Amino acid sequence: MADHAVPAGIRRPVLSVRILPAVLVCLAAPAFFVLLVPWLGWTLLAAGLAVSALLERGRVAAPGPSLTRDLSLIAAGLLIVSAIPLKAELDNPAMLRFTLALGGAVVVPYVLSRWVYRDYAIRFPWRGGHRWRPWQWAWLGAVLVLGWLILPFYFITSGVYRNWPVVDSPDLIARLFVGVGAVGIWDELFFICTCFVLLRRHFADATANVLQAVVFVSFLWELGYQAWGPVLTIPFALLQAVIFLRTRSLGYVVTVHLLFDAVVFGVLVHAHNPGLLDGLFLVAP
Repeated sequence: MADHAVPAGIRRPVLSVRILPAVLVCLAAPAFFVLLVPWLGWTLLAAGLAVSALLERGRVAAPGPSLTRDLSLIAAGLLIVSAIPLKAELDNPAMLRFTLALGGAVVVPYVLSRWVYRDYAIRFPWRGGHRWRPWQWAWLGAVLVLGWLILPFYFITSGVYRNWPVVDSPDLIARLFVGVGAVGIWDELFFICTCFVLLRRHFADATANVLQAVVFVSFLWELGYQAWGPVLTIPFALLQAVIFLRTRSLGYVVTVHLLFDAVVFGVLVHAHNPGLLDGLFLVAP
């Protein structure tokens, strides 16, 4: 399958001075979502875009995509997401707030890329152009097993399940199921198909992956994956990008994420309702 995101013949360095503005923009994510200091996030975004613009002075005829434009798309998404608190809540206003903010963080960069910048940088390749290979099916099974082994221990022994609201009624359990799944899909639309794809137009895959993981893991931190959660979320974020590169399939990485989140959902229900799912998980609340 053709790699539309990376123009042919463009050098993508692992390290260069052009990485500085990208680092500044991506560091806005921990400022917004970990430190919870909005002014620092705004400052880092502004500094990143300003440094990028300075580095690109006189590049009118230069080959390749504009780093400043691509960073502005990531910055737009981060600004939109940072406009709301990310504490997990299941009431109607909170779910509407999440829908508008997270949806806007994907739609606005896409619209700017396609109809303002007219470079079609952001796309959502659902199928990847081929059938799933045996290793892909095997990995789906491994995700379920690993999630079943690791997630109950993480959520329950660390106590981070309390970062999610108590779900002790059919209505709340249904809302949790929808919310966990919807955020999981959004993660792949924004962090992989937007941030990672835009960054790898300018930097080596490994560099772009590390940068997108900073944004990905920072978001998950405020969402509730705290304590020693980054030990799990950092490898997950990095691996999802690698899998996307190998498969070129948004559908596959979404499937992986939803299977993982299905275990998350089950563990949260189990943790908030002792006795309800006894025997299903190895760790009791």
